[in-house]
Amino acid sequence: MQNNHERIESDLFRTVRMNKGFLLWMGFLTAALAVCLYAYYLQLRDGLGVTGLRDYVSWGMYIANFVFFVASSLIGMLMSAVLGLIGIKWVKPLARIAEFIALGFAAVAGLVIISDMGRPERLAYVFIYGRFQSPILWDVTVVVTYVLISALLVYLPLIPDLAIGARRIEKPAWLRKTYSILSVNWKGTPEQHRILDKSVFILLVLIVPVAFAIHTVTSWLFASTVRPGWNSTIFGPYFISGAFVAGLASVIIAMYFFRKNYKLETYITDEHFDKVGKLLVLICLVYFYFNLNEFLVPGYKLEKAEALHLESIFTGHFAGLFWFAQMFGLILPIILLLFKKMRRPLPMLVIAILLFAASWIKRYIIVVPTQEDPFLPMQHVPSNFLMYHPTLTETGITLASFILVLMIVTILSKVFPVIPVWEAKEEAAPNE
Repeated sequence: MQNNHERIESDLFRTVRMNKGFLLWMGFLTAALAVCLYAYYLQLRDGLGVTGLRDYVSWGMYIANFVFFVASSLIGMLMSAVLGLIGIKWVKPLARIAEFIALGFAAVAGLVIISDMGRPERLAYVFIYGRFQSPILWDVTVVVTYVLISALLVYLPLIPDLAIGARRIEKPAWLRKTYSILSVNWKGTPEQHRILDKSVFILLVLIVPVAFAIHTVTSWLFASTVRPGWNSTIFGPYFISGAFVAGLASVIIAMYFFRKNYKLETYITDEHFDKVGKLLVLICLVYFYFNLNEFLVPGYKLEKAEALHLESIFTGHFAGLFWFAQMFGLILPIILLLFKKMRRPLPMLVIAILLFAASWIKRYIIVVPTQEDPFLPMQHVPSNFLMYHPTLTETGITLASFILVLMIVTILSKVFPVIPVWEAKEEAAPNE
């Protein structure tokens, strides 16, 4: 048993090192981020006029990105809380990966909102002068709360691993010292385990309503606005089901990367991909149901404003993006993942990448087309007010948010083991 435990510790702490590949990757991300931050400097200097945002389409790529980031961050709640609380065992090796992704997306989501502000220095006014009647105040509150709980859900289950790492890691010295401090004198006693298990359980229970609230409030920001395409009472569950789809795509991509590059085939197995693929099919079916409701009801009634909106996304200017999102974000994943051969790592990676892109495009389709089809016709305005076209500056700032998430997840996965070591040892013990 001791030799097996030693092997598990060696396997899972092997990835905790600042090697040449990590430094090159972080150097590339830092250089790319610097270019994107220059684009944000131009926006700060010259104003939102450097973007494609105008009086009619005032929510464009930035808000679509915010909705996508909030959506992807919900995967931590699904994997750790929902599946964990009902006793699904196979999810344990994947829970920390999901929490890293959730923390990265949730932390950057707030920065995405700031990128949409023409006067970001006035952000404090939201807290100083915010009104309870405003869904924007609710959104800011639940985002901050979700980030804090997600950070705790990353840290608390790490404590036993930090104690192991403080004993195993020799270099760098600063990392060993950090592990020692953060392990808060963990000895692995039954009383410490009891306190830890109770604390994690409380957080898992708390994060479920907070996670539902974060995306429900985001959906209310749209549904409480009088616009064709947003006048829907099912936006809350519609957004949440779509969030799980986007989040699972992120987890599948991360699973493949960590398994391949960190040599974790023993711990992230083909069976894990198979089960995540089945879970993805189930969630896609739920999301398909809400999509059907979202378009069938207004399509049946075909009120004038709704008819124009549906025409623009079904056969008009946005038809290409819309059908790409539907095919690669719903229909094809459901069909392909019904076959066991497609639930293997490489096919799952390809499906997940397409699904990830389709999920972002879906948010763009939710945000932009309805603003180009207002109830009153656009008259006597410049031609660039009629259609929204994201600019290069706007695209660069949007890419910066993805780079930040990659940096956060990369650093977390290099500083801490991506698979819970103490849980892997517990799972191995009964089989010995």
